[in-house]
Amino acid sequence: MVIKEAKFLMSNTRVEECPVPDKPEYAFIGRSNVGKSSLINMLTEQKNLAKTSASPGKTQLINHFLINNEWYLVDLPGYGYAKVGKESRESWRKMINYYFQKRENLTCVFVLIDSRHEPLKADLEFINKLGTMGVPFVLVFTKTDKQSAAKTDSTIAVYTRKLQETWDELPRMFRTSSAERVGRDELLNFIQEINEQVEKQ
Repeated sequence: MVIKEAKFLMSNTRVEECPVPDKPEYAFIGRSNVGKSSLINMLTEQKNLAKTSASPGKTQLINHFLINNEWYLVDLPGYGYAKVGKESRESWRKMINYYFQKRENLTCVFVLIDSRHEPLKADLEFINKLGTMGVPFVLVFTKTDKQSAAKTDSTIAVYTRKLQETWDELPRMFRTSSAERVGRDELLNFIQEINEQVEKQ
């Protein structure tokens, strides 16, 4: 897939105010500071489409971008950030849950995981919650340039074993590095593949 156009549409906290659900929608989410904004910018080849920040927890809204006038890319608030107050965390949780349940054109969720870390409780809980809710998702391991390929292999192997304890079928897994543009073609080809399937329905 070639990205010809990527533009920001809107930010909000209400699913009812999201764009008309007439196109496939791909949501990106992960723990704070997982490299989500950098990955979105790398995929769209725009330096500042998604705002990156040195302080985790920057994204607090549902941010919609329109890609090639064909599909929506959504930047969702991160989870598991301790410095945010309990009340704020709870309101985010409700907003995200409501989005997953009510956004009828949501096609796939990209769950971003820092490839340098072993499975964290917040990640596993979030993955299992998506499964319980019946939301299609894939795992995207980020920051692979920060370590050896063997270490990334090891992290993915541990995740695989952990998920096999409760999952009959494992989600697809991708490796990415925003700095080295690793995984860009694989993710965009996957989206293209799904878009073509949606069109045939």
